[in-house]
Amino acid sequence: MAATTHLMTIEEFRKLPEDQGPVYHELRHGELVPVTRPQLKHSLIQRSLRRLLEQVAEPGSLVDTEVAFRPLPEHEVWAADVAYVSKDRFQQADPEDNICGAPEIVIEVLSPSNIAGEIYDREQICLVNGAREFWVVDPDRRQVKVSTPDDQTRTWRSGQEIPLPLFGEAKLAVDAIFA
Repeated sequence: MAATTHLMTIEEFRKLPEDQGPVYHELRHGELVPVTRPQLKHSLIQRSLRRLLEQVAEPGSLVDTEVAFRPLPEHEVWAADVAYVSKDRFQQADPEDNICGAPEIVIEVLSPSNIAGEIYDREQICLVNGAREFWVVDPDRRQVKVSTPDDQTRTWRSGQEIPLPLFGEAKLAVDAIFA
């Protein structure tokens, strides 16, 4: 992909050829950013999270991996490692577009290529633009940090259960994510 000399728009981003090979691209703050495709460990955690959340999500909602969304109207197209979009928002989504605003739950599984500042930036933008929870899953520490728009952050570790207030009284065992 060629480097841009100006802030790339959503329209320009969508005209680029489909990504092939070991990287794909996101549009971050108007910049074209290469993202390395995940290793197997990462993908297995994504699959586990998707399966666990699908068990408690309402029918008609979206729980999936690599969900493309636009947290801001222009200059941003990101892919969440795992995302939950409520039934109402999913039914209103334009199938010819990406999810507009951040999904209600955005989950990022840490990879060696992640930079702390990048994850913090994603978290803050998502929480201001629709996310009700932003999760950072750390496979090496076997823990999950959950942040909410009211500036609450809690880290859940092995042996603990993460409450899922968006799904009533449901809870998710941290150990089940890494099983």
